[in-house]
Amino acid sequence: MFKAVGQAFFSYGLQLPKFTAPELQPKDYEVRTYQAAKWVSTTLSGTSLDESKRVGFRRLFNYIQGNNYQKVKVEMTAPVTFRVDPGAGPACESHFTVSFFIPEEHRDAPPQPSDPDVFLENRDEFTAYVRTYGGFSNETLERDELLKLQESLRRDGVHFAERPYYVAGYDSPFKLVNRRNEVWLLKQNEQAQS
Repeated sequence: MFKAVGQAFFSYGLQLPKFTAPELQPKDYEVRTYQAAKWVSTTLSGTSLDESKRVGFRRLFNYIQGNNYQKVKVEMTAPVTFRVDPGAGPACESHFTVSFFIPEEHRDAPPQPSDPDVFLENRDEFTAYVRTYGGFSNETLERDELLKLQESLRRDGVHFAERPYYVAGYDSPFKLVNRRNEVWLLKQNEQAQS
C-alpha cells in the first residue's frame, strides 16, 4: 500500500499518456497530439472545481487500490485530468470529469469498476494547446492561466474549442517545490470551422 500511496503523491517515474509535439513550439504554450488511450473516469456536477477534484480523486484512487470487480491494484499514472464543461453563468452548475490514465499493462483489459460512479473511457487521438505553470493550483489560478492561454492562441490566430477545457495536475499536495500544473484547450474541429 505504501508504494501505491507514494506513487499517488509523487509523479516521478509514473507512466504518462503518449503524445507527439512539433519541434518548434510557441514560447508560452505547447501543441501536443495525444495518442488514443484508455482512462478511468468519474463525473460530478456542482459549482466548485476544487471540491469536485477532491471527491473525484478519492473515487479513482479507490479504483486503483483494488475497488474494482477483479480486485486488481493499478499503478498510479500522471497527469490527473479534470475536464470542465462550464455552466451557463458564474453561479450555474458545471460538469466535471476527473480521469486517471490507464497504464500500458492494463490497456487491453483494464479492471472493470465496481463503483457505479466510475467508468472506463476510450479517448480518441486529440490535439491540445497546453500552458504549464507551477505552484499550488486553485480555481482562481486555473482561470487566470486559461485566460492567458486563450490570449496567446488568439494572438497567434489559432482556432480552438472554447469548451470544454482541461486542468491537469502532476503532483501530490505534499510536494512543495517544482510543482507542475497545466491547462489545456482542444484544437477546434476542422469540420466545424467552415
